[in-house]
Amino acid sequence: MHGVVVGVAGGLGAVVLGASTVAARRPAIPSLERRVFHAVNSLPDWLYWPLWVPMQLGNLVVGTVVGLLAALAWHDGGLAIAVVAAVALKLVAERLLRRWLAPQLAARQRPGTSEPGARLRGADVPSSGPSFPSGHVIMVAAVGTVLAAGSPLAWGWAPLVVMALVAVGRVYAGAHNPLDVTAGLGIGLVLGAVLSLSLR
Repeated sequence: MHGVVVGVAGGLGAVVLGASTVAARRPAIPSLERRVFHAVNSLPDWLYWPLWVPMQLGNLVVGTVVGLLAALAWHDGGLAIAVVAAVALKLVAERLLRRWLAPQLAARQRPGTSEPGARLRGADVPSSGPSFPSGHVIMVAAVGTVLAAGSPLAWGWAPLVVMALVAVGRVYAGAHNPLDVTAGLGIGLVLGAVLSLSLR
């Protein structure tokens, strides 16, 4: 991905993060967000496994390993460094944002608590606790942006598709509300763009 495109992705991420954060700072989950959540969460059960597979790329270990394997396949040491840095910054950014916004985001609980009738799919989906932003989406967006920037042109689209699948999958599984995943996407795009422009 060309430097200008990476910069645009980072700028778009900042806008998405800002808009998501402003919209999330309300005393209750907005009605539009509830409708979007239930529309996605009520999709057919057969979608679970097709979405479960890409969702694993938001897992800290799986996402790191896949990113490093891609760097190895492309013989790109700089890409490997950027992947590791993306993972480290993901951990820091997620923790800082949750701590900073905790007083304003009391309503941002997992859908098992905040969304009446939510369907929780998968034994690893928590029913309670803070959910803003989505760590899975931060992870896949940060590493995915780095990979898209460093990948051969023919593969540049693949990380973008995975980001979308993970974001939809986390809502479908009942792990997050929509603004949780858009905020995670915004953070990940910003982190990935900064790393791509500074380390690549």
